Amino acid sequence: MDPDGPVEATKWTIHGERVVDDTRRLRLSVASVELPDGVTFEQYVMRMPKAAMMVVLDNPGTSVLMMWRHRWIFDRWVWELPGGYVDPDEDPAITAAREVEEETGWRPRTSEPLASLQPNVGIADNENLLFLSRGAEYVGGDIDINEAERVAWVPLSSVRERIRKGEILGASSLVGLLHVIAFPPDAR
Repeated sequence: MDPDGPVEATKWTIHGERVVDDTRRLRLSVASVELPDGVTFEQYVMRMPKAAMMVVLDNPGTSVLMMWRHRWIFDRWVWELPGGYVDPDEDPAITAAREVEEETGWRPRTSEPLASLQPNVGIADNENLLFLSRGAEYVGGDIDINEAERVAWVPLSSVRERIRKGEILGASSLVGLLHVIAFPPDAR
């Protein structure tokens, strides 16, 4: 199959969506889907706002700023990159930097696009935009107990083991961390 060739023959057709619930952070609907071979079915669809996260590396690029927090949905403590939902009409890079400062007390020195991903590609539209900062300045403030138990500079050399132990589970955190490990940013 040629990925650059015509694709219309394999495109799924959506015959409409019926909204089940619509809130500020989620619109849940049921879509009527038709496959290329004519089979039809209904599929739940979640539409959520964009989110922006930031990989903040320390000056030598050997540690990353992370938050240790409890995720109630699967009742686990995990390390995550700071980030949050993008406000309407807000630049995602601004969101990522704002969230880093609000959640950790560190102000990113730089901001550059790193990657974009859809964590639940089969049922959800919730684009996650990742940014990279090379360094940060501590500006203080209390850690919001609603956001994290603690904030720490985690050595990049420990990330693979933390993933293996299930301490890093979030798709965006995984993508961001594995990206900077696989493709180390040039020192500036």
